[in-house]
Amino acid sequence: MLVDRAEIYVRAGKGGNGCVSFRRERFIPKGGPDGGDGGDGGGVYAEAAPGVDTLLDFGSRHHWIAKDGRPGRGKDCSGRGGEPLILKLPPGTLIYDRDSGVLIKDVTTIGERICLAEPGKGGRGNTRFARADHQTPREAEPGTPGQERWLRLELKLIADVGIVGLPNAGKSTLLSRLSRARPKIADYPFTTLQPQLGIAELSDHRRLVLADIPGLIEGAHKGTGLGDEFLRHIERTRLILHVVDVGTGVEQTPPAKAYQTIRSELAQYSPELAAKEELVVGNKIDLTGGPESALALAEAIGKAVLPVSAVAGLGLPTMLETLWSRVQHARSQPQAKQD
Repeated sequence: MLVDRAEIYVRAGKGGNGCVSFRRERFIPKGGPDGGDGGDGGGVYAEAAPGVDTLLDFGSRHHWIAKDGRPGRGKDCSGRGGEPLILKLPPGTLIYDRDSGVLIKDVTTIGERICLAEPGKGGRGNTRFARADHQTPREAEPGTPGQERWLRLELKLIADVGIVGLPNAGKSTLLSRLSRARPKIADYPFTTLQPQLGIAELSDHRRLVLADIPGLIEGAHKGTGLGDEFLRHIERTRLILHVVDVGTGVEQTPPAKAYQTIRSELAQYSPELAAKEELVVGNKIDLTGGPESALALAEAIGKAVLPVSAVAGLGLPTMLETLWSRVQHARSQPQAKQD
């Protein structure tokens, strides 16, 4: 289950109180101050971790609180610091301050760590207040509270290629043929209910990360069908792979209309997303009239259309090499950071 949004409360640990203590040993009835400092509290940190691809842990648990620092003790013993709390996030997570809406950090690199809540400082013990004119201080400082805040987490999958198209265009079948991903495949609409990631292996140890987005329909930007809930997952992609059914879809939705429907939804969701480089493929050319329909689609939209069949495997090697070439070119171009 892909959980890609969550709101959490984080609180760093409170610093331990300083200690008021005086040295008391045999034959030294009036020793000086020996109260230790309190330990610092534990901070709350976020870290992009490998193998984490969902915000599921944060969807079911909303309060994350670090350990407090221990108070100081006599004999100049400082309190132990609180252990830091490290939240393991999937790469591609955006962290917002919930109340202000300010983007705190876009965590994209494995191992990248950021402090979400500053720990409280431990208070000073009475030893720190001893002076020549004040040799028996009886004051100590309390520890300071740790920072607390509400955060909003949003996940945007990191992929090279985002696959879009109408329901039943064959996107899931295509992903399953190109990678080891096993999305649900059936002959009815909306079999894909959440984004799916897959890795396509090419020769010479090359690989592409593909993201299959649940099918869009006309009016998705208004919430029709599954709406545009998952389109943000392809905002980071370098290339859009637009899959159009040129076989069975001809009788239901003409390929040119199917293409324009998706293009319209992308543009109304985000002009920046619609402006991304696109590769159009005509799927299901193994069916009668498929190749001719793919040619007609190319003529209608004024763009090249790669004819493929995800079921039969036709045209897939050529499509992968084209994707690789396009993605490499896109990587060499500056890309605006998506919020």
